Amino acid sequence: MFSKIGSVILLVEDMERSFEFYSKVLGLKTKTKSPDWIEFFDKGTTLALHPRKRKLEKKNDQDSNTNILVGFMVGDLDNLVSDLRTKNISFFKEPKQEPFGKHTIITDPDGHLISIAEITSKETTEEFDLIGFLGAE
Repeated sequence: MFSKIGSVILLVEDMERSFEFYSKVLGLKTKTKSPDWIEFFDKGTTLALHPRKRKLEKKNDQDSNTNILVGFMVGDLDNLVSDLRTKNISFFKEPKQEPFGKHTIITDPDGHLISIAEITSKETTEEFDLIGFLGAE
């Protein structure tokens, strides 16, 4: 029986470039680093990077990096967005006030989507849209 998600694993083109993005730009704490495996966070679910071993042919939109998001919760989205803008980070969804709080989506160097939310609502419902695609169309 599954009990929790251990890792979210992103296949990346350039391990060092992705390491720099997640560790230096986003400021994630490194748990493990080797040429073929990098993990961030030392408790609970980890975010892991692994080199893409072969090029995948893109047959349709189902194969794109926009079909998965890594979600982070932060305490001060406005401050973080200001910092990310100074680092020329690409915004897939501009920061926006949502019913649950403030939300934005950025992209990493490989085009993976990263959802970032400052949750202010105490209630969660089925309309809780942490990934924020309702406002990104």
